[in-house]
Amino acid sequence: MALPWLQRFELLLFTAAFLCGAVAAATLTRTQGSFSSHCPLYGVAALNGSSLALSQPSAPSLCYFVAGVSGLLALYCLLLLLFWVYSSCIEDSHRGPTGLRIALAISAIATFLVLVSACILRFGTRSLCKSIVSLNITISCSEAQKIPWTPPGTALKFYSNLYDAEVRFWDMKD
Repeated sequence: MALPWLQRFELLLFTAAFLCGAVAAATLTRTQGSFSSHCPLYGVAALNGSSLALSQPSAPSLCYFVAGVSGLLALYCLLLLLFWVYSSCIEDSHRGPTGLRIALAISAIATFLVLVSACILRFGTRSLCKSIVSLNITISCSEAQKIPWTPPGTALKFYSNLYDAEVRFWDMKD
């Protein structure tokens, strides 16, 4: 059975939100892992000889919140995607007004949480970058990825990962 174009568009949006949520959660978790499980958002970097170190990390729960919102949104979108594919192909069911209200309420809450998380990610990354640039050893955060960090192996591609996660959050919001 062919789906109406609005339902196909809705399924496409669920697919895109699932992918964005999964990528954002993975890149933020990977970045936090590269900082030995310390949260770099709103952190302060310091010079340690010729290398950089995260001297004042944020509470890990800040990164957990942002990654958790992203992961839960990805799971929610995946479950909705699978449910609507199943119900439209197998059961040929349609949404009633109560189901639509519930879906809209959950979507409104999810959109609010994504907006809050995206702001935390943007301003937290910007704060970390300002602390790095203020040390006058580099002119940008992307250049700071090339500077050695203490302990060795820390902060691998930290700015690229945080930037990718931020872009995915803003993609989910739209």
